[in-house]
Amino acid sequence: MKKLLDPKNAAKCGTRILRVIHGRGTHATRCKALVIAITLVAGLGVEAQAQSTTASGHGQSAQQKKASPELSKSYVCPMHPDVKSTKRGKCPKCGMALRPAPAETSAAASADSAATAKNETAAGAAPGATQVSASDGSRSTRKMVIPDVEVLDQNGNQLHFYSDLIKGKTVAINFIFTNCTTICPPLGATFARVQREMGDKVGRDVHFISISVDPLTDTPERLKAWGAKFKAGAGWTFVTGDKQEINKLLNALGASVARREEHSPTVIVGNDLKGVWTRTYGLAKISQMVGLILNVMEGKTDESLTKEIGKP
Repeated sequence: MKKLLDPKNAAKCGTRILRVIHGRGTHATRCKALVIAITLVAGLGVEAQAQSTTASGHGQSAQQKKASPELSKSYVCPMHPDVKSTKRGKCPKCGMALRPAPAETSAAASADSAATAKNETAAGAAPGATQVSASDGSRSTRKMVIPDVEVLDQNGNQLHFYSDLIKGKTVAINFIFTNCTTICPPLGATFARVQREMGDKVGRDVHFISISVDPLTDTPERLKAWGAKFKAGAGWTFVTGDKQEINKLLNALGASVARREEHSPTVIVGNDLKGVWTRTYGLAKISQMVGLILNVMEGKTDESLTKEIGKP
């Protein structure tokens, strides 16, 4: 049949068949030739339609590719949206690595959201976990689950994060790693200055927590030595632990990143007893940071203050 459907062969066969039909031969031979002729014509029609459909498909595909020009990439600082660049690099204000603009990472963001939701569901099922609302400055409120994972403090003590460090307390949480040479030292210095400013309230009315985003490197001993550089007092706990447990914690707190250098200079301030949580810029003015913590201690947040802190 393939040979018959070839245009050249079809022409030859057609000529022969017409000769049989109009020329010599028995009645049976003529009938058989007629059937072959009808089959040949039908086959040619199907083949032509298939070729037309294929050509049309290729044409549409080419048009779609032409109509979808390649998007130009742009990068922004996660803490300073006004800092933009067409190339990868670091923010001149805070030293953070620039990240792809949100429009280009929508698919990745959806995947991250799904992963976070899955982690939050798992964490919520664990005993001792609490679910709270965290106001992200001028951004919309989102729910956050704090899992009761096992961690180690700077003295090597094994603790349960929620039960021992969060439950019923007012806390200020930042994220660091000891090998960091950009934003982590300023984050530590900010906590140290706030600690001095608030005096004996730290450790009594509010507790500071610094969570390592590099638990494989940051042993309790390393964290203790790092904290000593900033004269960390009794109310300031440094947290590390098993990588999987720390990753679960970072995911729940919205601080998980692919590379440790990309972690955000964010401080989470919360009052677990009153269910008040907010997050803000970790390198804010000391007076602003102290004012925000005092508000949260009283169970309230001043939105105007939170937004102002978010503008370094």
